[in-house]
Amino acid sequence: MPVTELLERNAALYGDETALVEINPEIQEKRKMTWKEYDLIMPASTTAYRREITWKVFDEKANRVANLLMSRGIGKGNKVAILLMNCLEYLPIYFGILKTGAVAVPMNFRFSADEIEYCLKLSDTDVLLFGPEFIGRIEEIAEAIGENRLLLYVGTGICPTFAEDYDEQVVNFSSQSPNVPLTEADDAAIYFSSGTTGFPKAILHNHESLSQAAHMEQVHHAIGREDCFLCIPPLYHTGAKFHWMGSLYAGSKAVLLKGNTPSAILSAVSQERCTIVWLLVPWAQDILDALDNGKLSLGDFETAQWRLMHIGAQPVPPSLIKHWLDYFPNHKYDTNYGLSESTGPGCVHLGMENIHKVGAIGVPGYGWEAKIVEEDGVTPVEKGAVGELCVKGPGVMTCYYNDPKATAEVLSADGWLRTGDMAMQDSDGFIFLVDRKKDVIISGGENIYPVQIEDFLRTNDAISDVAVIGLPDKRLGEITAAIVQAKEGHSLTEEDVNKFCMSLPRYKRPRKVILAPVPRNATGKIEKPKLRELYGGENLVAAQNEIGL
Repeated sequence: MPVTELLERNAALYGDETALVEINPEIQEKRKMTWKEYDLIMPASTTAYRREITWKVFDEKANRVANLLMSRGIGKGNKVAILLMNCLEYLPIYFGILKTGAVAVPMNFRFSADEIEYCLKLSDTDVLLFGPEFIGRIEEIAEAIGENRLLLYVGTGICPTFAEDYDEQVVNFSSQSPNVPLTEADDAAIYFSSGTTGFPKAILHNHESLSQAAHMEQVHHAIGREDCFLCIPPLYHTGAKFHWMGSLYAGSKAVLLKGNTPSAILSAVSQERCTIVWLLVPWAQDILDALDNGKLSLGDFETAQWRLMHIGAQPVPPSLIKHWLDYFPNHKYDTNYGLSESTGPGCVHLGMENIHKVGAIGVPGYGWEAKIVEEDGVTPVEKGAVGELCVKGPGVMTCYYNDPKATAEVLSADGWLRTGDMAMQDSDGFIFLVDRKKDVIISGGENIYPVQIEDFLRTNDAISDVAVIGLPDKRLGEITAAIVQAKEGHSLTEEDVNKFCMSLPRYKRPRKVILAPVPRNATGKIEKPKLRELYGGENLVAAQNEIGL
């Protein structure tokens, strides 16, 4: 079924029950408010500590969004982008777009102005809804993107002159369903990914992809009506969106937490009686550190109802889970593997019953197949051998939008998706990631593309060559390290490089700078495996001592 029917079903069956809660720990005014109370009582300049909406209001909000967009000519064939931080408005806007028959295009809140412009053009987007955090970036490109696009400002305060005020308009539209006929085959959403070149690809999914993700998540984690899911990662990401869709499928409550400190997470679990929490490795590690050093005590929180902690987006150290169970011995645990091309997490998952296999990414998910193949992308490797992981299932992307060449490189005619990840399968059938075929660095669950940083550093007149790699890190999984080779006759210090990188977005700045030669092979390619071996872990200190750093 189209994913919008799940929302309409919940509104009909559970209309007066809470669907979504937004918590902002930075605001200390702990009022419990409905959406209507917030709109009527709170000053425009104030953010409530806690807001909530019911399934009925959720659906009505989505209908108003749909009717607003349709009044501006938006429907099937159109694309509508969302550039918002996590908030109570996000999902009603997302579903409102889907109800028109248009394609929802969530955008990464880390995008620079240039990246926003690039992705809007790449996806042929007709409308952009953006929040107050992005006024400056949109203003930079307003003239370039606004000529043929509707720009809608979503937020409190004065609407910028280059946009129209979403809040003023949407209240004037009907809360009744627009009743646009939809099928599972209809296009639904575009998510952005990127290869090692750093140039985003627009990944197109249909309604079947979205609906299967919801059903799969509900099955994997046995989500029932009594569950409450705590969602912390950004909703532009397939991981957060499709983990939440398990709650949509079950008709159960979810909490959007605007903050990821240990105290904020445990307080939300306690106050909202959360039963399922999806964490990234750094957040889990922060909680353990806070408990270890006595900054937090579990006795101050109500956690008895918390039954499942699961992790995705990056490799999970088995030692972390072992330590986690010291504090939460009754927790179920799961890890999820996926990529935006496979509707995010779950095409391979560990399974709550397989905690003894921590370290593996698991087995094919509900409704999915997986195989490990030779370089040709077809021939299966022998069990225990390393090859490229391929997956097949109802959530595989339709295509890279407007890019048939890139689509053909990863998607076979019979539906197998090449992931670009190298893996092996043990004798029990569990899949382990060995290495990434691509050089993407995953730090704190965020993808960082080395070539972008390398190209930037090469604009420095004092730099001859540079290689960017990921180094192991206890908290973030990996950190970005730049091996920088100075030009002959130029002096260069770590401080010089760090100062030069200040114009990069914060998450792209190298965490470690190593002044050393950059090795290349006979064909001119940087020997990154050699660099990872040389500078990884304990070898880093020895290597630095050897070259006098």
